[in-house]
Amino acid sequence: MLGLSTTALGDEPLERWLEEVSSSGFKFVEWISEWPRYMDAGSARALAEKIRSFGLDLSIHAPFSDLNIGSFNERIRRASMRLLRETLEIAADIDAVAVTVHPGHCSPLSRKYRERYVEIHRSSLHTLDEWREEFGVKLGVENMPSFPILDAQTPERLSELLEGTGLGVTFDVGHLNTSTGEFKRFLELLGDRVVHLHLHDNHGVNDEHLALGEGTVPWDEVLPRLPNVPATLEVGGIREGKKSLYFLKKVHRWTF
Repeated sequence: MLGLSTTALGDEPLERWLEEVSSSGFKFVEWISEWPRYMDAGSARALAEKIRSFGLDLSIHAPFSDLNIGSFNERIRRASMRLLRETLEIAADIDAVAVTVHPGHCSPLSRKYRERYVEIHRSSLHTLDEWREEFGVKLGVENMPSFPILDAQTPERLSELLEGTGLGVTFDVGHLNTSTGEFKRFLELLGDRVVHLHLHDNHGVNDEHLALGEGTVPWDEVLPRLPNVPATLEVGGIREGKKSLYFLKKVHRWTF
């Protein structure tokens, strides 16, 4: 099942965009709950009904800007966790396909007190795991792109953080292309945890979110290895979404 992220929405009216997404052959929308389109308990049901009125299902990317589940500041960590719990409650209420969350990220304190940072981070992840079971939601922790403060950039690090939990993984192919590029290794370590895929392209340095085939991701190598789980195209516009859809169907004959 292939979906399109609201990274491709831009300033287009939502109804017009949904019509084009549906008519293009996508099966669901991944709603990124970020400014200016936060999904909250008061708006979620109406939004889900609107999306489904176009024959589309719905997954949710939880808020991530200004949040940090690995924060040493307990008030910030708790506020971050409250927002994520609200997202899981919403996902359960509207029967979302899956929820993607970001791991915590680093700060000057976490770089100095690494062991304590890992303890705080893992505690938050274990709580998310408990909430995942409570709400019966598919929850994927996403691998991060190459950027100084971001954690979980390598499969080894993400595996270390998730150890002892039943949490799933959202495997972001584009992100891994900016960090290690070790696609086979990622799936060897974490393939059994993958519940969702993010597909986009780049040139191996920055997180560009290009249409598939416009960067250096070795799709010939990657696509045959990917597990059969819902996949979201995280690209910059509907045109890039259609181009990527063509790339998958016609160029690589990838079935989803």
